[in-house]
Amino acid sequence: MKDFAKIGSKIICIGRNYAKHAAELGNQIPSEPFYFIKPSTCFLEDGGDIIFHEISNNLHHELELGVVIGKKMSKVPKSEVMNYVAGYSVTIDVTCRDLQEKCKEERKPWSVSKCLDTHCAVGEFIPVEKLQYDNIEMLLTVNGEEKQHVNTKEMLFDVPTLLEYVNRYITLLPGDLVQTGTPEGVGPMNKGDVVKVSIPGVSEASFNIV
Repeated sequence: MKDFAKIGSKIICIGRNYAKHAAELGNQIPSEPFYFIKPSTCFLEDGGDIIFHEISNNLHHELELGVVIGKKMSKVPKSEVMNYVAGYSVTIDVTCRDLQEKCKEERKPWSVSKCLDTHCAVGEFIPVEKLQYDNIEMLLTVNGEEKQHVNTKEMLFDVPTLLEYVNRYITLLPGDLVQTGTPEGVGPMNKGDVVKVSIPGVSEASFNIV
């Protein structure tokens, strides 16, 4: 499944799955998971260029653990969902924050702020047996300066809970990616910046903002 970014049909993005991130944007902590969907055209692999599209003036990074689906899954119970996971990737949910805020104010969907080309940046595929989903350290830097640093044990809803919730109504296919939410520390990226994400000692990916 190392080529998940080439074969995945969709990206499921979980919102507000870390309490401190919800607080930093003035949002309530959810009582159950919620999500939105990015198209597969958002995928950008390690070393690629994240496009700062002219439609936005405020491009943000959101560090997230990505869960790569290995087998078709639909209505799989929580006790079995991990049997359908192929592995993980350290990822960035790239967000046009100004457009997102405008959509919220106008009570419109967020698609224009989340679904632009290159706006799901992903690292290499990591086989599921190499990591324990509830104890993964992740780090994001911009031009060498640490901006986000978290352990997945801080998630409000763990990976099995998220997968059960999503696949209850949406069929997940091999190569699909579930981004599991971002911690606090989201912030701007500008043209010329170099943004790196890592699971220390396991995987690192680097992207240029253009």
